[in-house]
Amino acid sequence: MAVSVAAVAAKAAAAAVSSKQGRTAVATVVTAVLLPFMLAVVVVLSLLDGTTNHNVAAVKQAFFGGTLTGQIPQEYRGYMEDIQKSFASIDQLISEIENLEDGSADTYRIKSLFYALYFGDEQPSIRAQRRYVDCFIRYEERIRQIENEDGTTTEESYLAAVYITDLELIYHNLEQYLGKVLTYEQKYNALKIYQIVSSAVETTFPEPSYENPSAGESMGDGSFQALLAEAKKYIGMPYVWGGSNPGEGFDCSGYVCWVYSHAGVYPLSRTSAQGIYNQCEVVPREEIQPGDLIFFSGTYATTNTVSHVGIYVGENQMLHCGDPIGYANINSSYWTQHFYAAGRLNTQ
Repeated sequence: MAVSVAAVAAKAAAAAVSSKQGRTAVATVVTAVLLPFMLAVVVVLSLLDGTTNHNVAAVKQAFFGGTLTGQIPQEYRGYMEDIQKSFASIDQLISEIENLEDGSADTYRIKSLFYALYFGDEQPSIRAQRRYVDCFIRYEERIRQIENEDGTTTEESYLAAVYITDLELIYHNLEQYLGKVLTYEQKYNALKIYQIVSSAVETTFPEPSYENPSAGESMGDGSFQALLAEAKKYIGMPYVWGGSNPGEGFDCSGYVCWVYSHAGVYPLSRTSAQGIYNQCEVVPREEIQPGDLIFFSGTYATTNTVSHVGIYVGENQMLHCGDPIGYANINSSYWTQHFYAAGRLNTQ
């Protein structure tokens, strides 16, 4: 019968605890047994904290290179070197994909998931990395015209490589490759890493230039600031139909329900945009306050009148789950055309 290491350590402790020498031996054994586990916990907890300074610095260092800063703990440095070597080979593997069409591969997405899966762990071989990259690519047979030397053209069939944008399909492919189910923590970590990397790129989702407004009559100032802080955590995350948590992504109503509930502002159970609207008091558009909700109609085909919802943050701006999550001006032609109503949850 198999005996766990922990059980052996416990028996050693029971036998030796009566003497000072024995207690020293116990401490040595327990430390040897628990140290790898404790280190793993430190790494995981650091990864889970997407706002920790040294973790953000580590992610940026892994993706963009540069000098290792003093913010990065010593134990991370070996891990950093390993992950950077893997990233270099992944970049090479992506560049070798033949007939990649319909847009380029999202290397940040590919490497964010790799970071979440393998940082602090043994790095897979080049062959395994090639199989990993294949999880993000689908192949389909297509026809192209070939010009012959005599000026005539003939048709030729070939395999086109297409980058997969559906996160659920990517997760499915990775689970098939790994032979196990991806955990909530792994998905959440990958999305946070992707957000950190995306926010470091010059073209990504800047916050409007106005200062964050304080709340009006819709909710207390403290409540609005908590709401805004929670909502801003997920800027840059992609839209996922039916998504209702950071691990899998969000759709518009899933995002609003999560933000209001986890900011402690209002216990908004998961429902549709229409379901959220049904719980609100309608507010005239000219009386909208930060923290109110903005509802839209006809943004896609649905049997509900309300099809989209966003969180009003002031100065005609809303935070909403588009693709990706970000700011939008509700006075733009598109949102003006689809505006349905403003609503206020009773958060008092």
